[in-house]
Amino acid sequence: MKKTIMLKKNYEFRNVLKKGKYYSGNILEAFIIKNKKINKLGIAISVKIGKAVKRNRLKRLIREAYYIYEDDIFEKIEIVFLCKKNVQVDNIKFVQIKNDMEVIFKKAKVCK
Repeated sequence: MKKTIMLKKNYEFRNVLKKGKYYSGNILEAFIIKNKKINKLGIAISVKIGKAVKRNRLKRLIREAYYIYEDDIFEKIEIVFLCKKNVQVDNIKFVQIKNDMEVIFKKAKVCK
């Protein structure tokens, strides 16, 4: 069962981006803040990355990679993933995002 809810409101994103700690990988950037209730995930992809088809594909890849690590996260967190602007979205593979996310979670010490 899905244990993570999505961030949808602007004030939720602003709260995490303002108070969260910044972690960076090759493709992704993450802001993580500790939470007491439940894990929350937000994905923000800039319009400058590409058109809607590319942005939605990138969101799907990030969401799917997160669900792989969802059970390994031992702290309740709110996390917002951003994509770096200098990345070519056409060449991104799922494995690259998964590895990048693993690096971010190890830096943040929230995953086994």
